[in-house]
Amino acid sequence: MRAPTLPPPYPDHRRRGRKRKSLLLSFLGWSFAAGVVVFLVASAAVGYVLWQASKDLPDYESLASYEPPVMTRIHAHDGSLIAEYARERRIFVPINTIPKRVIAAFLSAEDSRFYEHGGLDMQGIARAVVKFVENKIQGGDRRTEGASTITQQVAKNFLLTSDRTIDRKIKEAILAIRIERAYSKDKILELYLNEIYLGIGAYGVAAAGLAYFNKELKDLTIEEAAYLAALPKAPNNYHPFRQKARATDRRNWILGQMAENGYITAEEAVEAKAKDLTVNLRAGGAHIFAAEYFAEEVRRSLFNAYGEGKLYAGGLSVRTTLDPRLQRIGRKALIDGLVAYDRKRGWRGAVSKIDIAGDWGVPLGAIESPSDIAPWRLGVVLSMEKAKAVVGLKPSRKQDGSLTEERHAVELTLAEIKWARTAKRAEPKQMSDLLTAGDVIYVAPKDESNLGGPWSLMQIPEVGGGLIAMDPHTGRVLAVSGGFSFAMSQFDRALQARRQPGSAFKPLVYTAALDNGYKPTSIILDEPIEIEQGPGQDIWRPQNYEKDQSHGPTTLRVGIEKSRNQMTVRLAQDMGMPIITEYARRFGVYDDLLPVLSMSLGAGETTLLRMATAYCMLANGGKTVRPTLIDRIQDRWGKSVWRHDSRACADCNAERWEHQEEPEVPDDRVQIIDPQTAYQMTSILEGVIQRGTASSLKSLNRPLAGKTGTTNEEKDAWFVGYTPDLVVGVFVGFDTPRPMGKGNTGGAVAAPIFKSFMQSALADQPAVPFRMPPGIKLVRVNLKTGLRASPDDPAAIMEAFKTDEEPDDAYSVIGFTDPYAQSSSAEPPGGGGWQPAPSASPGYGDGPGYSGGPGGLW
Repeated sequence: MRAPTLPPPYPDHRRRGRKRKSLLLSFLGWSFAAGVVVFLVASAAVGYVLWQASKDLPDYESLASYEPPVMTRIHAHDGSLIAEYARERRIFVPINTIPKRVIAAFLSAEDSRFYEHGGLDMQGIARAVVKFVENKIQGGDRRTEGASTITQQVAKNFLLTSDRTIDRKIKEAILAIRIERAYSKDKILELYLNEIYLGIGAYGVAAAGLAYFNKELKDLTIEEAAYLAALPKAPNNYHPFRQKARATDRRNWILGQMAENGYITAEEAVEAKAKDLTVNLRAGGAHIFAAEYFAEEVRRSLFNAYGEGKLYAGGLSVRTTLDPRLQRIGRKALIDGLVAYDRKRGWRGAVSKIDIAGDWGVPLGAIESPSDIAPWRLGVVLSMEKAKAVVGLKPSRKQDGSLTEERHAVELTLAEIKWARTAKRAEPKQMSDLLTAGDVIYVAPKDESNLGGPWSLMQIPEVGGGLIAMDPHTGRVLAVSGGFSFAMSQFDRALQARRQPGSAFKPLVYTAALDNGYKPTSIILDEPIEIEQGPGQDIWRPQNYEKDQSHGPTTLRVGIEKSRNQMTVRLAQDMGMPIITEYARRFGVYDDLLPVLSMSLGAGETTLLRMATAYCMLANGGKTVRPTLIDRIQDRWGKSVWRHDSRACADCNAERWEHQEEPEVPDDRVQIIDPQTAYQMTSILEGVIQRGTASSLKSLNRPLAGKTGTTNEEKDAWFVGYTPDLVVGVFVGFDTPRPMGKGNTGGAVAAPIFKSFMQSALADQPAVPFRMPPGIKLVRVNLKTGLRASPDDPAAIMEAFKTDEEPDDAYSVIGFTDPYAQSSSAEPPGGGGWQPAPSASPGYGDGPGYSGGPGGLW
C-alpha cells in the first residue's frame, strides 16, 4: 500500500516573514499602549500641575473694578496746570481717546496678533521655542525673545509677580485665557496701556507722553509713539540719553514693524527713521513760574483732608483760585521790594571764590544756587577794568543733568554796582573797590525783557516777607508769594508765619468803635497815658511812633490816618477790651485775643492771610468770607467731591437756554458788622493814603484804602490795602525777628511793594469808586475838629455818616468837659486845661462817652 503524498513544506522565508510581522504588530501594540499610558500619565501630571496652579489664582474678575493709582493734578483758575503729585505718575485715558498711531506702535512692538489670538499666541510660542533651541545649539547664553501676549502681560502686571518661574508662567497663561473670555479686547488693551511702566517715573502712555515729550497723546508724532512703544520691556535699556543708540535702533525696528503691519506706509517709516531721537523732558515741581508756595499749601490741604493715599494715587483734579498773571506780578513785586531794602544795608561780599585759570565752568557749576530765581544767574568775575567787569555765567544743565558746553559772559558796569556800598558805607569808585577776579556773584538783567542789555550786581536778601492777593467778595486767594525763593526755604511767610501786625490791626479796633456808636468825628485825646499792669509789674506808657510828640484832642479819623498809639489805647480803654476781643474773633484775626490793652496796638501774633481776610470783610460791606486756595475738587471720574461755594442752586442746571430768567443764588455770607460801618472805615482808610502814613500810594490815582503796620523797633512792617474788588497784604521782616532799622516802617518798606503790585495788576482796569451802601450821608466837616465846615474852610473833607448820625454842633472830648464846647469855629487848645470826667464802663453795643457821659480815658 502506497504511503500518502504530503504537501511540500512552506519555505523558511515565509515563516520568517510571519514572525517579523508578528513582532512588528506586537511592538506597535505595545508602543500604542505605552503611548496611551504615557499620555494619560502626562495628562494627569499636566492636569495636576494646572490644578495646583489654579488653586490659588487671584481673582481676575477684580479687573472690572480696578482703579489704577492716578496722579493728582492741580490747576489754576484758568485751567493751566500748576503741579502734579503721585507715586506713580499716571493719567488714566479711555481706550477710545488713545490715538490709533499710539495703539499701532504698541501692538507692533508687543503683540501684532493681539486681535487674533485667544490669550496665548501659539505661533509666537513656537517661534520663541525655535529661537531658544537655535541659541542653545550655537552655544549662546543671551536671553531670547519672549512670547508673552499683551493679555499675559496684563495678567502679570495686575495679578501676579514678576518672578521668572515656571509656576508663574503657568498661572499667567491660565489667567490670560480666562481674561480673554471675560473681557473685550479693547478693555484688555485699555488696562495694559494705562498700567505699564515706561521709565522716568511715568506709568501709562498718557503720562509717558508728557514726561518724555511734554505733549498730550493726540500731539505725538509717529516716531515719538514708536519710541514710547520701545520702553515697556526695559525702559533703562532704551534711555533717551544714556542709551540713545540702542533706543534709536529699537524705535526704528518698531517703525519697520508698523509699516509691515500696514499701520503706516513705507515712506512714512523711512521719513520717521531718519529723524533724530529728541525728547523734551517735562520739568517737575510747579509748572506755573513762581507758584511753588501756592502749590505747596494746596498739597498740604489735600494731604490733611484726604490722606496720603488719596493725594498721591487718587487721581484728584483740583481747580484752585490762582490767577497766574497776578502770581507773576506778586512774586516780582515782593522780590523787588526785598532787594530794595537789602541794598540799603550794603554789600555782604561774594558768594564764593574759585580759580579761573582753567575750565572755570566746572567749579562754578558745582556751586549750588536756587533753581527758582530766574532771571538771576550765578557768575564768576573773569576780568576787570576800572569801570567794567566781564562775568562768566554758570552753565545751565541739560535734561540728562550734565552741564552744557556753552559759556555765556555778560558785562557789568560801574553804574550797576554803585548800590553795593562797602563796610565803610563808601560808594565804589572803580570795580576793584568791590570785586576781584574769581569772585562768584549773582547778576541779573536790568530789563528782564532784554537779556542783551545791561546787567546788574545782585545779592540774595537776608530779610524775608510775604504777599497775598484776595477776592474780597469770595475769599478766593488769587496769588501767594511766601518768600524770596521756595528752593531756599519752603516756609511760607504769607500763610504760615505768625507775626505781630502792629498798627495794621487798628482798623478793627476803630471798626468796633464805629459799630458801637462812635463816629468818624468823635474826639479822642492824644496825650501820654499810663496803664497799671498789676502788682509787681511796671507801668505801661504807650507812645506814638514819634515818641516825644502828642497832638491833643484829635478825631477818630485822624487817629487812624496818622496811626496814633495813644489814641488807640484810650479808645480801647473807653470801649473795653472784651468788645475788641469779640470783633477780632468775628474778623478771624484771632481766635481768642487776650483782653489786655496792648493787644489793641497789634501785639498779638497772627498771619498775613488772616489779616488780609479781615480787610476783605471791610471791603465787601461787612460780610464774612472764608479764605480758600481751592475752588473745587473732583475725583478721578469727574464728580465734584468738594466746592468752596457750597450754596444750593436748583435752577443752575438747565438743559438748554430758552431765554429764561437768570437763576438767583442766595448770598449766605454772614453780616458781621453794619454795612454803613464798613463804608465809614473804608472812607477813613482812604484817608490813610490821601493824607496819612501811606501817602506814597496817592500817586496811583485810583480809589484805594489801606493801613500800614509797624511793630516795636521796626521788627515787622505791614501794609494791607484794597480796591473795591481786590485786597492785597504785604509783610516784611527777618525770619528770626530783629530790628530792620529806624525808619523802615510799613509805609517805607511794605507799602512800596503794594504799590508795585497794584501798578501792574490794575494797569488795564478803570478806576472804580468804593460802593456806598444805602443811607450813608456825606457831610462837609473840618478834618481836625470834626465839626461842620464853613464853605471856605481849607481843611474841609467829606465825611461819611450813618443814617441816624449827624456831625456834632459843639466840640467835645470823650471823658472830658470842654470849656470851649459852645464855640463851633475855634480850634480847641491842646495840652492842659482839660479835666477828667467821672468814668464808667460802657457795655457791649453802648455808645461812647461825651461830655457828662461814660468815659474812663485815664
